[in-house]
Amino acid sequence: MAVLNEEQQMLKDMAADWARERMPVTALRALYDHGGGGRAEALGYDPDAWAEMAQMGWTGIVAPLEHGGSDFGCMGLGLVLEQLGRTLAASPLLSSALIAVSALRLGGNAAQQARWLPGLADGSVIGTLAVEEGPHHAPERTALVATPAGDGWTLNGIKRPVQDGMIAHLAIVVARVEGGGGDRDGLRLFLVPTDAPGLTREPLDQIDARRPATFTLTNVAVGADALLGGADLLDQLLDRAAIGMAAEMLGIADQAFDTTLDYLKTRVQFGAIIGSFQALQHRAADLFGELQLARSAVEAALVAIDNDDPALPRLASLAKAIVGETVHVISQQMVQLHGGIGMTHEHDAGLYLKRACVAAQCYGSTAWHRERWARLNRY
Repeated sequence: MAVLNEEQQMLKDMAADWARERMPVTALRALYDHGGGGRAEALGYDPDAWAEMAQMGWTGIVAPLEHGGSDFGCMGLGLVLEQLGRTLAASPLLSSALIAVSALRLGGNAAQQARWLPGLADGSVIGTLAVEEGPHHAPERTALVATPAGDGWTLNGIKRPVQDGMIAHLAIVVARVEGGGGDRDGLRLFLVPTDAPGLTREPLDQIDARRPATFTLTNVAVGADALLGGADLLDQLLDRAAIGMAAEMLGIADQAFDTTLDYLKTRVQFGAIIGSFQALQHRAADLFGELQLARSAVEAALVAIDNDDPALPRLASLAKAIVGETVHVISQQMVQLHGGIGMTHEHDAGLYLKRACVAAQCYGSTAWHRERWARLNRY
């Protein structure tokens, strides 16, 4: 378990208090309609809460000082994401403050950084990564094509689902400039404003009430200054995306475990507290052990980003795979151990299970990252 310095501990405590008071699970429940999916008119997040996050500086935690950020590091942002995960707080913090800011920091030139980073840091601009094109994570099979046109490029194709796509102002679009499916050397990343002519967005309903989008790009023209980088940059962004999502999933699993443990300590059946039954004690002990392993993996990956550790790709996949398995087991046990009430929409258990299922699929599933970790370690 990582040892936090005083500033990191203060940030973690502040995020925990704010999420508990300002974005409790009831805030997420308000985004659902009675049928169980997201309300059609909902944006999948709370704009007022997002403004408060920006005022607290969370949107600029990773951004450099010269562009309005605090350069506090990915460990700090991971602590915030974990606390937001504990209450299932819906926000584009991962897409914008971690992925989009990292894209500009790692691959942007001075002009691109000056154009976009101040807005991303103060929260007035929301960014996202448009990489997926189907139900399975396969960036090397990108089909959206970018063709040279004069001094710039023309983009044609479809991206879906794009996380936070309905509220994003800036998309980091992964496109193919050469080669076919599976040829990663032909991939490039482009900075595309979401109000660019030819780019249309349609909302997708999701079981966790958030609102990703389908992007359709038809002859979207961008200048030469929109080109950001290639496959190596994409790998770095996806590593950070996986780790950031793993941090949120750790918060989900942690809160699901705490809630379930409290229930075992108070629920009475057959004249006894059900937590007094040895079988349930053993089950809780197993879950606790899995949770500590997941925490170690996530925190090691966050530290690896800040230290520019060459083992980062392996640690990213290790964290996403381990926490994916953990949150899957704990959220399912949360429903089962609560009994019948855990199956109802009115109880929080189902909401944790739904968000856990969606998060596990984002930026590579548990199986995808398990296979990648094995490949990177030459198994």
